[in-house]
Amino acid sequence: MKEISKLMEYRAGVRVVDATLRDGGLVNDFYFSDDFVKALYQTNLRAGVDYMEFGYKASKDMFDESKFGKWKFCNDDDIRAVVGDNDTNLKIAVMADVGRCDYKKDILDRSDSPIDLIRVATYLNTIPGAVDMIEDASNKGYEVSCNIMAISNAQEGDLRAALDILGQAPVDVFYIVDSYGAMYPEQIARLADLYMNMAAKYNKKVGIHAHNNQQLAFANTIEAVGDGVDWLDATYASMGRGAGNCAMELLLGFLKNPKYNVYPAIQFIDEYIGKLKAEGVVWGYDLQYLMTGLLNQHPRAAIQFTKEKRTDYTEFYREVVAQD
Repeated sequence: MKEISKLMEYRAGVRVVDATLRDGGLVNDFYFSDDFVKALYQTNLRAGVDYMEFGYKASKDMFDESKFGKWKFCNDDDIRAVVGDNDTNLKIAVMADVGRCDYKKDILDRSDSPIDLIRVATYLNTIPGAVDMIEDASNKGYEVSCNIMAISNAQEGDLRAALDILGQAPVDVFYIVDSYGAMYPEQIARLADLYMNMAAKYNKKVGIHAHNNQQLAFANTIEAVGDGVDWLDATYASMGRGAGNCAMELLLGFLKNPKYNVYPAIQFIDEYIGKLKAEGVVWGYDLQYLMTGLLNQHPRAAIQFTKEKRTDYTEFYREVVAQD
């Protein structure tokens, strides 16, 4: 059992990252009102959040701009319209997927951009591409993190090799990513041990990005905190793809650093999140997401089930078991 001091102590290295616009954008195609985004920015400032992820730097050749809101592409001018010069302690982040962005063209030099952190997302089989993106972002002056996705399906040897390669690149943070919401705290503890050892070897930090298919996103994040993981992703009211993520309001309420304040989070959810749900935006734990999490599957089938407003859960379970 983890020492209680590991969960009760104040740790100066902890960084909270708000991923609401990016992960939440996956459930409404990034169509957030300007009012929502500006309010979210102000909420993060008041709550003491360290980084706000605005969305993706997606390729405009690969994705049709007319089918998505602006935060799928995160033009620097759109970010500036919200943050101005951002003369605050809150840093601005965007995510760039390997193979789905034109990073050499669309990611400008840091000196010309309001963005502070580039979050590179990769699978194990695209690590060389991730390294190229990391080097490009670092050379342009950015902080850089790297999310290795779908690691619940990875062999430990492959994961160790990937971390070894990334460790030699100019990345600042390795992320544990439970893409399918399939992991339990005991598994997170083992992964954290691996990641922390590799991070110590290469002088990196470790983060966690959890999904809530089995209602364990918060529990897994707490586990990671106790294991020494410092960078913690969360979204307001768990808003995110499928079952959603670790809830920001839970995380802020748990952390012992007095810089974090849960009250602005509650205010934001009260004023803005209910409106989204009333407009028909759907996310969060449900049986279909539990099933894909239990089976360690990508939630795409559960997302389609949700879009079709199906309620035949038993039949859906038969379908996903057959695909396993």
